[in-house]
Amino acid sequence: MNFLTQIDNLALIALLVVSGIALFLPTLSTLISGKGLSPTEATIWMNRRKAHVFDLRPEDAFKAGHLPAAKHISASQLATGLEKMKLDRKHPVVLVCESGSHSRKAIADVQKLGFAEVAILEGGVQAWKAAALPLVK
Repeated sequence: MNFLTQIDNLALIALLVVSGIALFLPTLSTLISGKGLSPTEATIWMNRRKAHVFDLRPEDAFKAGHLPAAKHISASQLATGLEKMKLDRKHPVVLVCESGSHSRKAIADVQKLGFAEVAILEGGVQAWKAAALPLVK
């Protein structure tokens, strides 16, 4: 009786492999697409780590209310805008949009500019509001 050839054991092994993959997928997606921060984690990055915060939403949405210390920059002009600012590349960067999807697409552009750590606000400004955190006008 070989352990690996018994049908009951094969089912258990398959279940083990599938559950292991399911546990690893969130980590893998974070490694591939960049780090997503909760509103609390983003606040910690802003206060303790002096993170640069860039709001990628349209200008009228930015003026209606944005995260404290956030700078507005158009998603289409992100790379050129960051080059002009001559920021310290050692400080982390937090990208913010309305829901988190636009900022996730911009991570690679910011990383190519040499910033050490780039993350997004997971859920964007909607998550920030849901966490009852203040917006600045």
